[in-house]
Amino acid sequence: MQRYLNIFDFGQKINYKTEVLSGLTVALALVPEAIAFALIAGLSPLTGLYAAVTIGFVTSVFGGRPGMISGATGAVAVVIVALAKMHGVEYIFATVILAGLIQMAAGFLRLGKFIRLVPQPVMFGFVNGLAIVIFMSQMAQFKVEGTDTWLSGVPLFIMLGLVLLTMLIIWGLPKLTKAVPSSLAAILIIFGVVALFNIDTSTVGDIASIKGGFPPFHIPELPFTLETFEIIFPFAFIVAGVGLIESLLTLNLIDEITETRGRSNKEAVAQGLANITTGFFSGMGGCAMIGQSLINISNGARARVSGIVASVMLLVFVMFGSSLIENVPMAALTGLMIMVAIGTFEWISIRMVNKMPKHDIFVGIVVIVITVLLHNLALAVLIGVIISALVFAWESAKRIRARKYIDEEGIKHYEIYGPLFFGSTTAFAEKFDVHNDPDEVIIDFRESKIADMSAIDAVNKITERYAKVNKKLHLRHLSPDCRQLLKNADKVIDVNIMEDPTYKVATDL
Repeated sequence: MQRYLNIFDFGQKINYKTEVLSGLTVALALVPEAIAFALIAGLSPLTGLYAAVTIGFVTSVFGGRPGMISGATGAVAVVIVALAKMHGVEYIFATVILAGLIQMAAGFLRLGKFIRLVPQPVMFGFVNGLAIVIFMSQMAQFKVEGTDTWLSGVPLFIMLGLVLLTMLIIWGLPKLTKAVPSSLAAILIIFGVVALFNIDTSTVGDIASIKGGFPPFHIPELPFTLETFEIIFPFAFIVAGVGLIESLLTLNLIDEITETRGRSNKEAVAQGLANITTGFFSGMGGCAMIGQSLINISNGARARVSGIVASVMLLVFVMFGSSLIENVPMAALTGLMIMVAIGTFEWISIRMVNKMPKHDIFVGIVVIVITVLLHNLALAVLIGVIISALVFAWESAKRIRARKYIDEEGIKHYEIYGPLFFGSTTAFAEKFDVHNDPDEVIIDFRESKIADMSAIDAVNKITERYAKVNKKLHLRHLSPDCRQLLKNADKVIDVNIMEDPTYKVATDL
């Protein structure tokens, strides 16, 4: 527990100016995102804002990746929207609390390490798909409010001009000075231009009011029965899984950018604690936000201070500055998020297309398509991992082979190369010429491994085939773990393991 309680690294050199300004920028960018995700879930805007405040603060203090920003997310909103419609907001709060408990359990059980099983093509697909989703989500700002009709004429040119000016400032200002984060400068400049020239364009207040108070403590008002648990558990389990996958993938991405290493299990515990907290403080739940995290990191923030400032400033906006923040032009935030999408996309993956194996390209495209069409990052990653695992199993299955020879005593040897597992059992069985082999046969596993129950069954079947024709079969050079597998299965199989002097010495040691 000592490592979990070691929250702040006081030996870390912190640029407080960069951290504070970056936190302020992130807070501004969080406002429309939190409101939009709450509306997607069929909840009030304040439910999303309160989630952004509480989740952002808790994960910034206790998380395993300083500089990463968490809050209300679209991935969680998509999961809980059906529950909100069927049972109401009280069930959402209870679901989020239960999801938090599941996430904390995953962290304490050190399950975060399994994120290492995500292959690089899946990571490329995840990042590129998310970049496309971020970009496409900004297109709604080019439509007439509340309709599917695209802007035209003067309103369209005003929106395009302000968005392009925002992007130009974000791209060009760092080439002149890095004294102020370019994204914050862009928002302030566009805000000033719109106010100075009294330009008629959409603002944050056109989406919804953000005026509110301190997040109220609230115990979910619902019957604490087994029936309630059966309703919320499936949703809680999916929310927990989606949240952990998105958070840990974002953590890995930030690790690569900063060339440092976060702690996945600590982050899982922090995400769980954050969701429990937000469930009791009227929040909709959430996880790490890749867009806001990249804004923060690109501004130069590397410590916990920026995330704490972002959540505190967002609370200040809600409680005291709503009238000011509601006048921030949506064009400025749209331009910022488009630049985030451009920066998020792994452009190198396009140049690598002709250099990557075809199955890796296929996996990456599948993950992108699922992410873009379904907006379900967890499902996209899960399917990508499954396809990659099946491809790996297929390729490994083709690598099993056997070297055959008969020694001076007339005993035939089969030296097996490659892993023996469920995918290679058929090829393994085809290696043997049972009827034409001599009366004694040795299968040598020095360069192979019996990996699973299918492999044990394959060994048992080949043993039975030789037994039917009254021939002796011995297994040789089995590793200790293979021997243990066979020993555990001795009630269902009968094989003759040939003791090897080398293994006796190694075991005795």
